Amino acid sequence: MTSKLTFRLMNEDDIDEVLKVEQASFSSPWSREAFYNEMTLNQFSVYVVLEDGEELIGYGGAWVVTDEAHVTNVAILPRYRGKKLGEALMVQLMDVVKEMGALKMTLEVRVSNMIARRLYSKLGFQEGGIRKNYYSDNHEDALVMWVNIK
Repeated sequence: MTSKLTFRLMNEDDIDEVLKVEQASFSSPWSREAFYNEMTLNQFSVYVVLEDGEELIGYGGAWVVTDEAHVTNVAILPRYRGKKLGEALMVQLMDVVKEMGALKMTLEVRVSNMIARRLYSKLGFQEGGIRKNYYSDNHEDALVMWVNIK
């Protein structure tokens, strides 16, 4: 890891690199088409990428509708995990959606993902409920979490 970590908004040219992070991170990764649609068709989406020098090492996205942001996905390349980069990425994403007018942010997280749940709790997210059988790959429940970001 270099000391040249930077955040910026994602664009269409980042899709191939984002797909590498996505595929390394999730058992049911989003497709190229899904990210393309987020970049070109979804007027509510905003994505932030994290780069280490020239390498894209993480990304996070949300949909901002009126005053509410819904996190779509957040991921860091496996070899960069455990260095508080996921936390930095979430803080950056929260700042971006706040600038766009969001007052609240919500997300779903696998009930078994204790590392992510601890991170979200650290950032002020509160547990809001359970979505039964939310994840299509194994029908795991999702914990819904909320935070006020005003």
